[in-house]
Amino acid sequence: MSPTRTLIANPFASRVSEERLRAVEQDLRPVETLLTERRGHATELARDAAGEEVWVLGGDGVVNEVLNGLRPDVTLGIVPGGHTNVLARALRRSGAGARRISLGRVNGRRFGFAAGIGVDSEAVREMETEQRARAGRRPSDLAYARTVAGRLLHGYSPRLDVGGSGRASIVLVSNDCVFTYAGPRPLILSPDARFELGLDLVAPERVDLKALTRFAPRLAAGRGLAGARGVLAGHDLDRIEVACDGPLPLQADGEDLGDVREAVFEAERDALTVLVHG
Repeated sequence: MSPTRTLIANPFASRVSEERLRAVEQDLRPVETLLTERRGHATELARDAAGEEVWVLGGDGVVNEVLNGLRPDVTLGIVPGGHTNVLARALRRSGAGARRISLGRVNGRRFGFAAGIGVDSEAVREMETEQRARAGRRPSDLAYARTVAGRLLHGYSPRLDVGGSGRASIVLVSNDCVFTYAGPRPLILSPDARFELGLDLVAPERVDLKALTRFAPRLAAGRGLAGARGVLAGHDLDRIEVACDGPLPLQADGEDLGDVREAVFEAERDALTVLVHG
């Protein structure tokens, strides 16, 4: 007997149309389809969604919202419908079919693939929160890359204390080896990170032109930054505590979570079963 399913769809996602929605419904045969109406709505819908499986049609943002409302023991299904679809692509890259994965939490909020404080969270705020609000659509991956590169070239001095391990300029925490995608290319920061394990940490002590010159070949070769000189790193961790010198933006799965002075990242091991459509 087929499992009962609810489909939660973001009708405003870049790759969601009425035709696509009907095709997904025809394939999944959900008992109901729920459409999101505003930011945070998918979390509310997921809490009361019927069935053994909750499927999401949309991008990483709506998937993250569902993760934060999903009832225990309910399987998460993902139908990629956003622009970048990091979580779905990373899951496909590392395996097919239903699988159990771990999740991360930062200050109590779940994330599927990555979270951070520093240049990535500042870029998310500028591009996703501010520019998207003005333009009414998501900026391209190239625009993101340009924003990050421009900020990095200005340099970052240490402004974060990482759990007694040392001082850093940026903190990046990942739940898989893929931190994000730039077009078709995955950005790998911690090659040993896996969805089935705990969290991986990469925190450059200082970012300037000299450091970027040293890091670039490693990133281009897919070797990541774990193990690089001048980088605090950790593998398969359960908890990471970060204190900021002042309020700094925090992001999780590309979502701006506002400014924080402290962040606690925690691994939620063996958290849920996940499927990716297609």
